[in-house]
Amino acid sequence: MSLTSKEFQLGEEIVWKNAGEGIQRQLFGYNKQVMMVKVKFEKGAVGSLHQHPHTQVSYVESGLFEITIDGKKQILKTGDGFFVNPDLIHGAVCLEAGVLVDVFNPMREDFL
Repeated sequence: MSLTSKEFQLGEEIVWKNAGEGIQRQLFGYNKQVMMVKVKFEKGAVGSLHQHPHTQVSYVESGLFEITIDGKKQILKTGDGFFVNPDLIHGAVCLEAGVLVDVFNPMREDFL
């Protein structure tokens, strides 16, 4: 698979891939430096606590989430966002079905 996306990404053409129980993701624009990913959660789905060497910034497109970053918890709703420095333990619990838009630097090659 190429390490650079097409110039344009049409949501209706991007396949949703399973990313855990009740979680699906679509890969949008990326190259080696950056990647944007849309992540859809069903109510009750859990993005398990994890860490990675990437910087992550996320936007709550819809829904209600309990986000944990480095032991701190915050409820976030549509229009909110969060930032995760590299290697910090973080995760999400979906309280109301919704979508997160995640941006990673560098790209998440493990998602390809």
